[in-house]
Order: sequence, then C-alpha cells, then structure tokens
Amino acid sequence: MKHAGFIAAVVIAAAGVTGTAVLAKGSHATFQELDADGNGEITQAEMEAHRTARFAKADTDGDGKLSLEEATAKGQERAAKRAEKMFERHDANKDGFLDAEELPKPRRAGKFFDRMDKDGSGGISEAEFAEARERMKEHRKKRGHQDQD
Repeated sequence: MKHAGFIAAVVIAAAGVTGTAVLAKGSHATFQELDADGNGEITQAEMEAHRTARFAKADTDGDGKLSLEEATAKGQERAAKRAEKMFERHDANKDGFLDAEELPKPRRAGKFFDRMDKDGSGGISEAEFAEARERMKEHRKKRGHQDQD
C-alpha cells in the first residue's frame, strides 16, 4: 500500500522536472480542439493559437515568460491528472491504493529484457547494459531528443 504514494510521488516529480517539455512538445489535443473554426481542417495558425493558449494558461503571472515554478506547477498538474487516471483504471478494489497486484504491468518488459540479454544467459551483463544504453542514446538522438545523462 505504501507503493501507491511512492508511485504518485515519482510521477509528480518526473512531470515537474519535465514541465517545460510538456509545453514545448505540444499537446495531445483532440482534432476538434485544434480545429477552432470547425471547418474540418487544422491550419498552422490554429495549431499555433492552441500552443499560445497553453502557454498563456501556464504563465500564471502573465509576464510572457515561464518561471521554473510555473513550469513545475503545470507539470505537477498533468502528473496529478495522469496519476488519477491510473488509479481509476487499476485500483480494482477501489480502496484508494494500488497494491503490487494492481500495478500496471509493463507491456513490453519481457521483449526489452530479451533484446538487452544478447547472449541469452538469462541475465544482463554490464557490457550488455552499456550497449543497450548506447543504442537508446542513438535512438533518442535520431528522434531529436537531447541526451539526458
């Protein structure tokens, strides 16, 4: 039961750290939200207007700049919503806690482990770990993400 609080804290902390990325990358808005004029097409101007509105909402003091506190607050808001949805989906007995059995299972953890375990030994050596980490860095670099070491 203590895990639920820990998981929520981790989710909130991670989102707080990446709060600016939340605003910079765009949103998971619906088509209807982005198609402001309802003509069945999303224009660049509509996308920019949506982005500007998101920024303005996060810029709580209205100074045209995001402070670390504002970005953190926005990230925490999103993390809280995600944690709430996670609890709604996974708290099978509706006791307000997630126990180990209720925690979501990683969808591809087995496949990921198998790809890292190159020699099929059933364990991941330090060299295999380093190689997988390097492959992940390269993958992230190709996709335009900054190195996060």
